[in-house]
Amino acid sequence: MPSLARVAVGQLGEVRTEQVRLFDHDSPLVLASGQRLSEVDVAYETYGELSPEKDNAVMICHALTGDAHAAGWHPGDRRPGWWDTLIGPGKPLDTDRLFVVCANLLGGCQGTTGPASPDPATGQPYGLDFPLLQVADFVTVHRALLAHLQIPRLLGLVGGSLGGMQVLEWTLSHPDEVENAVIVAASSRLSAQNIGFSAVGREAIMRDPEFSDGQYGARGTNPATGLAIARMLAHITYLSEEAMATKFGRRIQDAEQSGPGFGVDFAVESYLRHQGDTFLTRFDALSYLYLTRAMDWFEPFSEHDAAAVAAAGTRVLVVSFDSDWRFSTAHSRAIVRQLEAARVRVSFREVASPWGHDSFLLEVPDYHATVRAFLDRALDRSPAA
Repeated sequence: MPSLARVAVGQLGEVRTEQVRLFDHDSPLVLASGQRLSEVDVAYETYGELSPEKDNAVMICHALTGDAHAAGWHPGDRRPGWWDTLIGPGKPLDTDRLFVVCANLLGGCQGTTGPASPDPATGQPYGLDFPLLQVADFVTVHRALLAHLQIPRLLGLVGGSLGGMQVLEWTLSHPDEVENAVIVAASSRLSAQNIGFSAVGREAIMRDPEFSDGQYGARGTNPATGLAIARMLAHITYLSEEAMATKFGRRIQDAEQSGPGFGVDFAVESYLRHQGDTFLTRFDALSYLYLTRAMDWFEPFSEHDAAAVAAAGTRVLVVSFDSDWRFSTAHSRAIVRQLEAARVRVSFREVASPWGHDSFLLEVPDYHATVRAFLDRALDRSPAA
């Protein structure tokens, strides 16, 4: 592949989200459970240009509440993509050199088929009749998208948190399709504590009277209170104690307040309430249930032999953050140990950052430099490498 000159770091500008039907009645999606979905639509975005040799493609796998809009901005709203700090001209995922693809995952609520989508058999939202999912199902759908885009092999596969779990599953199950994998702030097996946090969030949603046994879409209700509480709880786990102390401390929200009450007394309470309320405008409660449950059951090393990754020659980079207590460095080291035992070419870096799990979304210089160096090596590899 020809080497392209790097320009100054810039913005991608306007991008559009595309949608494609990848599975239909004649060719349904067969899930890992054996159940079928007769129609699957997928929302996705692309950035940069695919080389004539089709050897510069990088797939981005998003986290629990992410979507296809990873970079640039949409017409009319100028809202930057959730990984805009990492993707663009001159950035670690340099779109002057790379063709980057990001898609909303199966079970989502941002343009890809999920439990809030209409069931073709009834015309009503699936609700809890939507089949339970596994991380392997996310990979199956995104592989189908790459086939639609006529991309046979990925130069890179990159993801953080649940996105990193998808990268690990894809690399283990189809290593011949992945030249280089980047797994950031992820886990290969959730701890009881992590499962517990998600369980409380799901309970908040399902115990909301407006949940209506999962049929709130058909009945015109919405478990907004439960979903907001689930988001508030999760958001606490995404920040470190240091980050929360720096951002809020014990600052009183209203300096005119005469004394304590049961409203929003502290700045941190106001922030969490805002996070919960804004989440309601972009996410669906059923998607939250289905995606968190898929994370709970994820245990790929029990399903796949990592020796196949070594045989394929796939290179892997694992990154953790020292202040991340949701998916701590211990989770990343467990992945590295499994890969090293199979003689996979794996590199590991723990990055110092005060921002906790959310660090993977932020512009942390050492983190970005690590990802850039890894992908630059992939881009500049010699034929004999």
